[in-house]
Amino acid sequence: MTMFPNRRSDDGWSNSGLAATLLGNGLAFFGAGSAFAACDEQFLCILEHRHGDRIELRAENVSEFPITYTVRVRTRDFDVDGAKTVTRTLSGRESEVAVSLLRGNKKGEYRFSYDWTVGDKDAVHDDAHVYQLPYASGKSYRVIQSFGSRFSHTGLEQFAIDFLMKEGTPVHAARTGVVARLEEAHSIGCWKDGCGRYANYVVILHDDGTTGEYYHLQQDGVLVDLGERVFAGQKIALSGNTGHTTVPHLHFAVYRAVAWGNTQSVPVRFASADGIIDRPRRGGRYQAAPIRTAQSEPAPTNLNRYTTTTE
Repeated sequence: MTMFPNRRSDDGWSNSGLAATLLGNGLAFFGAGSAFAACDEQFLCILEHRHGDRIELRAENVSEFPITYTVRVRTRDFDVDGAKTVTRTLSGRESEVAVSLLRGNKKGEYRFSYDWTVGDKDAVHDDAHVYQLPYASGKSYRVIQSFGSRFSHTGLEQFAIDFLMKEGTPVHAARTGVVARLEEAHSIGCWKDGCGRYANYVVILHDDGTTGEYYHLQQDGVLVDLGERVFAGQKIALSGNTGHTTVPHLHFAVYRAVAWGNTQSVPVRFASADGIIDRPRRGGRYQAAPIRTAQSEPAPTNLNRYTTTTE
């Protein structure tokens, strides 16, 4: 039931005698020797550095959080030193040479495109971790889509879960982490192409490099700040009906970063009042287990365990 604004991309042309022309949402800054920088949302910049006949495209993470980026170049009369497409992870404030080009005898020109997302492509999810359900202790909400639901939880979204919630329902962190991205300005919910851009959300970076993501939040419904460390069970937002959606609900999933600004959902387990849930069932209602403190300790692992199937 969801499409998410997690793709951040740009496309640009440059040649040996002219400054770059950028397409899309990026910005171009021109300096000596026609060098330029294409920057997107204060997370990733692609910087051009020229050294005689050699051009380096340097990727710079200008945020405090790890990001995974992909850069691809297409060239005329340039040799590429290495692969033309690279996908790598940069730590906060880190930079590196992504692609090196060497111009031949002719004028030469090249085109590049890039994309990024928060998180580590090499993250190894802690499968032993038991998550809190993303709502208040003692509450229960019906699952309207679960793992592998054919409507929209396939492919990258295979292990996402949608909980039916009235607008304004408190949303709680399922796992401790740091708020890496948020949006709360939108008021529109619809089911047409492009509606995903109107989603309000919170993205929490976990200690293992995965992200917990909470979508379709109410306008002005985010209750945490960028860079804030939040704890499992802490109230972080109010649910809503923004973005690519048909009914008010909360979309929750844990993701690992992959190429081209995409994120791959991973299976997780939840603590409920009745035991550990391995596979939430479509139509099921699960009462959230108690939390001992605001700075939640790991979810208890001595609960009775049961497995349900998904439709």
